[in-house]
Amino acid sequence: MKILLTTLGFSLLIFFNACELKNAQKNFVATDFVADSTFTKGAEGPAVDKSGNVYAVNFAKQGTVGLILPNGKAELFIVLPDGSIGNGIRFSKYGDMYIADYKKHNILKVNMHSKQISVHAHDSSLNQPNDIAIADNGTLFASDPNWSESSGNLWKITTKGEFVLLEDSMGTTNGIEVSHDNSKLFVNESVQRNVWVYDLSDNGEISNKKLFYKFDDFGMDGMR
Repeated sequence: MKILLTTLGFSLLIFFNACELKNAQKNFVATDFVADSTFTKGAEGPAVDKSGNVYAVNFAKQGTVGLILPNGKAELFIVLPDGSIGNGIRFSKYGDMYIADYKKHNILKVNMHSKQISVHAHDSSLNQPNDIAIADNGTLFASDPNWSESSGNLWKITTKGEFVLLEDSMGTTNGIEVSHDNSKLFVNESVQRNVWVYDLSDNGEISNKKLFYKFDDFGMDGMR
């Protein structure tokens, strides 16, 4: 009887684990949130505001930012200044939107109430500001890939709008993120498939670089 109960218990455990796995797989089935061709092939940098609205660049045409409401309805939010094309988007804790403008080497700032767009930072020496991350104190960080040479840099953008080079001669820097407690900065290299982690100080300085993870295949883009 003891053996029978043990076998039954083990079988039930396998059954419940299988059910949990099946339910978990259902939770991660991707479906279309907006219709095809709502955004161009250059759709990038999705970010979510406090109300659950999603924003991404290149709505219908290049040089725009689109707004997707929680019900899936998409509409034009803003048109960027002439010649600017966005990539990564982030929100500050105060609700301001920041956009990496890779064409004009800018970090743009958007007032979400007036939709006024201003240049928060500019530096023509960058390859292209690509993805961005933001700390609670408003300090921004930007990846700066050189796709043709499979290389890249890492920058800090101060609250005063100054670009400060943190590290050069890296791999193809792309996705970037600050940890929730603002103590770590994560940066990936798309071509090399590395994810690096740094200790992050209160004033945005990095140290103690370590390889966090290396993928065996495929490439990487933005991180959250």
